[in-house]
Amino acid sequence: MERATFAAGRFWGVEAAFRKITGVRHTTVGFTGGALENPTYDEVRTGKTGHAEAVRIEYDPDQISYETLLEVFWNIHDPTTENRQGPDIGSQYRSAVFYHDPQQRELAESSKKLRERNGHYWNPIVTEIAPASDFYVAEEHHQQYYQKRGLE
Repeated sequence: MERATFAAGRFWGVEAAFRKITGVRHTTVGFTGGALENPTYDEVRTGKTGHAEAVRIEYDPDQISYETLLEVFWNIHDPTTENRQGPDIGSQYRSAVFYHDPQQRELAESSKKLRERNGHYWNPIVTEIAPASDFYVAEEHHQQYYQKRGLE
């Protein structure tokens, strides 16, 4: 198994999108990229912790590539809106790829550059590409949120 971590707005919908993909073995929603240790959802949603709502994905690279996960990431959100997805505003909703090794970094940067060159978007891509850091698992009621509510 390998690991990928993405932030693309509220983590509930991002997690639901990745859970449907063959080769994704497990998803966990949580917080990363900030300074506060062991933050709660209520702390992160204030936008004052520096953390992004993120999804950590465990996947089987024999069934799905990191490049395919990146394609899903780009397609499920608007990477041109800084600190915002739809009506959700704040740094906790930013677009980010948190890479786990140099190869993921290279693939993420190449993927971003290709989308910029191909004119996929009207506005510049503002997605952050940063090393994965401590990942704090969100409270249990946030895990598989859509599935628990019959929304997927």
